Amino acid sequence: MELYLTNGHVVDSQNGIDETLDIKIKDGVIAELGKNLDVPENADVINCRGLTVIPGICDMHVHLRDPGQTHKEDIYTACEAAAAGGVTAVACMPNTTPPIDNAEIVSYILEKAKTAKARVYPVGAITKGLSGAELTDFTALKNAGCVAVSDDGRPVKNAMIMKQAIRKAALERLAIISHCEDLDIIDGGIINKGAVSETMGVKGMARSSENYITAREIFLAGEQRMPIHIAHVSTKEAVNIIRLAKSKGSKVTCETAPHYFTLTEDKLFSRDADYRMNPPLREQADVDAITEAICDGTIDCIVTDHAPHTTEEKSDFLTAPNGVVGLETSLAATVTMLLNTGKITLVQLVDLMCVRPRQILGIEGGTLSVGSPADIAIFSETEQWTVEPEKLHSKSKNTCFKGMTLTGKVKYTILNGEIVYKGENKEKEE
Repeated sequence: MELYLTNGHVVDSQNGIDETLDIKIKDGVIAELGKNLDVPENADVINCRGLTVIPGICDMHVHLRDPGQTHKEDIYTACEAAAAGGVTAVACMPNTTPPIDNAEIVSYILEKAKTAKARVYPVGAITKGLSGAELTDFTALKNAGCVAVSDDGRPVKNAMIMKQAIRKAALERLAIISHCEDLDIIDGGIINKGAVSETMGVKGMARSSENYITAREIFLAGEQRMPIHIAHVSTKEAVNIIRLAKSKGSKVTCETAPHYFTLTEDKLFSRDADYRMNPPLREQADVDAITEAICDGTIDCIVTDHAPHTTEEKSDFLTAPNGVVGLETSLAATVTMLLNTGKITLVQLVDLMCVRPRQILGIEGGTLSVGSPADIAIFSETEQWTVEPEKLHSKSKNTCFKGMTLTGKVKYTILNGEIVYKGENKEKEE
């Protein structure tokens, strides 16, 4: 099969491409790039005039809820949502039921994902049962197909176990992802500890929880001269710790999510649990620090921490589980808040969302090089749309961007040369 993408603004940071080009796709791979390619009559063509063409996004922090929690989400529905957001690769976190702590669960995920609309890369658990007590068999997880290990959703409480895990992961060439939280410091808090929690009379989550474990992980990894990846950075102090560590040569990488550079804790005054996640929405100074860290390269990746929960689960503000969905809004939020405001360039956006996540996980893609898999996102930088939860492709609708008007709309997503998502044609609607 051949497919031609014509007249698109093609951006590929790996190859230094930032210009109007045509792309020929054949047999699932990129066959040719150039200006005014010869397009055969009756060929399948997508005219990308006025649109931006980038490598498919890689979201390295997603909760698929499969196996065991498929009333919230499953591999197929999550990948439908991914495709609608221009995401062609997801790394799925291990806090499923049962957890991804053995080869059998990894095999189940990979087998089911064969017919999904995004590439799925399992993240195995650091400890058996996510208990924090005993390391899993990293070799078996790697051989089964895991690209990383994490106990995400929970921290590894014991520092010695985490130190051993960092070394073992490096030896197995597995990325290791830390959920930086001290549960003793959190002590049952559910939103950011500060003026809003005090005004509302709600128990808060002290920022020292995230900051302390961030520093701990960097020291544990640095002592061994081994890499560590810090998940969902949300505080200005954590940013400063990571920035300093990088300046001293530490092998630390990190990520953040769109809600941390878009929203503040003021959203919690609504007592709507769709604005509760972990780590929580913080203060404006934290939003500013996260934004600055993205712009200066301290933060390596923009991910979603896509965490589906049902409407029923989210109905009670005080008892609802933490987490929000984000696969369909991450590109638009980034375009709205960072690209269209001039804070980052398209090249930086591609690095943050397409390239660096894959580099950290050690997986292919993130480029439009000839011969590379034809995993591509095509979007409008200028089209505005309002986030309507009921129209999202996820089973769960718990988005913190509901009702917001965002700029940046995915028009097509291509996976392995096949169109897996085609957005509405706004011109025809009008």
